[in-house]
Amino acid sequence: MTKNNEKLSLEVAALTRKTKELVIPLMIVFEGVSASGKTRLSNELLLTLDAKYTNFIPTKSPTSEDLRYQFLQKYWNSLPSKGDINIYFRSWYAYFIEYQENKIKADFFSKYNHLKRQIHDFESMIKDDGYEIIKFYIEISEKKRKDHLKEMKENPLTSWKAQEYESAIDDEVYQKEMLQILKEAPEDEWKVIDYTEKSEALTTMYTHIIERLKHAIKLHKKKDKVVDGAFNQKFKSELLQKSIDKIVKKTYKSMITELQNRLKELQFALYERKIPLILVYEGMDAAGKGGNIKRVREKLDPTGYEVNAISAPTDVELNHHYLWRFAKDMPRSGHIEIFDRSWYGRVLVERIEGFATKEEWKRAYNEINQFEKMWTDEGAIVLKFFLTLDKDEQLKRFKEREQRPEKQWKITDEDWRNREKWDLYIEASHDMIKYTNTDNAPWLVVPADDKKTARIEVLKYIIKKCEEVLWGVKQY
Repeated sequence: MTKNNEKLSLEVAALTRKTKELVIPLMIVFEGVSASGKTRLSNELLLTLDAKYTNFIPTKSPTSEDLRYQFLQKYWNSLPSKGDINIYFRSWYAYFIEYQENKIKADFFSKYNHLKRQIHDFESMIKDDGYEIIKFYIEISEKKRKDHLKEMKENPLTSWKAQEYESAIDDEVYQKEMLQILKEAPEDEWKVIDYTEKSEALTTMYTHIIERLKHAIKLHKKKDKVVDGAFNQKFKSELLQKSIDKIVKKTYKSMITELQNRLKELQFALYERKIPLILVYEGMDAAGKGGNIKRVREKLDPTGYEVNAISAPTDVELNHHYLWRFAKDMPRSGHIEIFDRSWYGRVLVERIEGFATKEEWKRAYNEINQFEKMWTDEGAIVLKFFLTLDKDEQLKRFKEREQRPEKQWKITDEDWRNREKWDLYIEASHDMIKYTNTDNAPWLVVPADDKKTARIEVLKYIIKKCEEVLWGVKQY
């Protein structure tokens, strides 16, 4: 390494210590055809950075198991903690090219643009949350590249690597797609590095990283974090005042059994068709979410579903993008995931309690819509239920919980504190439904003053929506 590059590498190391201190997460992407110099450049950078908070993530061809999950789920799962650094040796771009070759050939034109939009939305969301993404595309003269491959083939210790290159996606296909991606990207989004001369390539890499890190640090220091729930004291909502006829006890018993049996049949049909089902529950405290979920899953095959009861985020979860902890629990194809509270905490409790800034919770409506569309784009069914409750009925249930020993664990000081902010929760819930009720991931507002009626309504709705997707018919 030249003295100039040694100096630049020390500056990069110093700046990444500063980004660690400011908890700015870094994602550094290396793309390029095989034997273009990606390995050598990324390794030089890896040796420059502090191993305590740097991760090297190589992207491999999608396996059959990978193809059972949403396209970007593995990258959501591997997001760096705030302040940490991920180096991606090939990334979601190479994965996109191989993914389309492996999975979407039969329906190429309808899904190709969906995946490209998902990449754009994914990057926009994490950049808005303070992540810095630095992208390199490595080029090399064809003569130099062939020399590299020849050298590897002739060495018994590295010949396997040359064979691995040859068995991976065709370089011509990869290069064609990547050059199109570069062409469509904003001018300053990618840094193209010519690796024909290693020293010059290192200089270009380090110089670009220094420029980007200085800019990221400057932006971070300028951020004005305003905490404001922006509530209207005179707010009223008719959206949550829906009413339905109460079901009689005798009818409930026969209907609940029939509906549960039908849902069990649909679970197997969803599995056979490899369609994931995602059920999201939100609602007022004591509205009966837990009991409702229990009746939904009562006759399901337990090997095919999971329930996520969401509580306050842990320190590890707070150190990631707020959607990270939910993305990693999304179901694989054919399985059911039930969320007892969810990512909507960002626009509910975090807005009300001031845990999210005004800018964070206001942009979350669009982020959540984009997040859910990533799954529905690829065939998932996303259904969302808001269980609404009369304020007097809530008080009655709170007092009942206090008086019955077997239910006392259900009532906490936090429930009473939340009740004092009833009007704020009504407004936040109204806005949540208004801005995130989409055709691909609709909300059903369920009056829950009568728990039995609410259970029937939810089961009927799940069955109707699943049958529409499976066969295009409605039976309830």
